[in-house]
Amino acid sequence: MIVVIGCPTGRVADGVIAAAGMSSRVALSAAGAGRTVQLVGRVGDDPTADAVVLDLARGGVGHVALLRDGTRATPLEPAEPDEPDGTEIDDADDDAGPSPVDHMAATGGPVLESADVDLGLRYLTEFSVLVIAEPVDRATTSVVAEAAGWGDARLIVIVRPDAPAPAGLPADAVVFEAPDADPDGVFATLVGHFAAGLDDGVEPEAAFKDSLGFDGWSEAIEGSDPG
Repeated sequence: MIVVIGCPTGRVADGVIAAAGMSSRVALSAAGAGRTVQLVGRVGDDPTADAVVLDLARGGVGHVALLRDGTRATPLEPAEPDEPDGTEIDDADDDAGPSPVDHMAATGGPVLESADVDLGLRYLTEFSVLVIAEPVDRATTSVVAEAAGWGDARLIVIVRPDAPAPAGLPADAVVFEAPDADPDGVFATLVGHFAAGLDDGVEPEAAFKDSLGFDGWSEAIEGSDPG
């Protein structure tokens, strides 16, 4: 099983709300490769969250560990990613960037906490790959790293552009640097297929090379580190 950690968002596509955000896209990519996938995160308790969960389910992504937060609305991205909009998620405004918690709060959506992730991973128990798809705080990183240890799982971490790898990762963790934007989901698709390869027991270098062969991958993402 592949477990993706992150808070899904919604996006209007062809007049309907679809699952969006890095966590959703990575999870849907891995599920589309035929793997069992669960998503650990938070969404609001609102119609946008209902639509996102349905879209994830249609794509084969499980959501038994996806919590509802009645105090924050699920972020809804604009229909046209190139148009400026106050609801669009943009975490590349400066070199240092906000802290992970500030990043999540800036979306206006639910904030993922380490206790949420710990509870979700202990509930799921059986997993071979863990993916931290979005910025999380140090406590959450520690929880996931520890789970990778007791679960004998491979850990994938996606960091913001130009951000360093989090401290305390397992020696065999794989760190990818996300591009400034991924409007077509090409980077997320690569990570999802890479995770699927690890789930099959393929070594990271071979899994990375295999993931490059999927349609849509035409531009190298500089900074990706499959080792």
